[in-house]
Amino acid sequence: MRPLLFTNGRLRPLALQDAPALATIANDRDIWLNLRDAFPHPYTVDDAAGFIAHAQAQRRPEAVAIEFAGDVAGVIGATRGTDVQMVGAEVGYWLGRAFWGRGIVTNALMAYRDWVIPAWQLTRLFALPFADNHASCRVLEKCGFVREGVLRASARKNGVLKDQAMYAYVSVT
Repeated sequence: MRPLLFTNGRLRPLALQDAPALATIANDRDIWLNLRDAFPHPYTVDDAAGFIAHAQAQRRPEAVAIEFAGDVAGVIGATRGTDVQMVGAEVGYWLGRAFWGRGIVTNALMAYRDWVIPAWQLTRLFALPFADNHASCRVLEKCGFVREGVLRASARKNGVLKDQAMYAYVSVT
């Protein structure tokens, strides 16, 4: 993947030298609270290096760096469906606290969406944020994703049973 420019930043492949910066911004409990448990907390340089090595080993880039003003600000990526669901992929993203409220993740998601759908020949890109993560739900809505429903009591995070919202962007041509 070549770097993708968006209004206030760019998406680019992750590099091992990103590990210290990723560890610093990802080691935030408030970020962890809105992500799946596969995302560790505390988040160390070793965690970041392992994630980057995994991302670099993929045949096609599934997770890429969100960069703002030359700094790594977060990560965005997708996981393609299998079998009959190969037409879709689940997108996920996170952004460091210092970068919140600037429209960065909204612009990054639009750029990623516009790249991944044709690159992977998808018809559907979806996300499952926790229903109480209003900021993430709003980002998805601003990017043209439609709320299709709520998966009630479908996840447990930090010992709390949570609802997840199902958002999807469908591109059928």
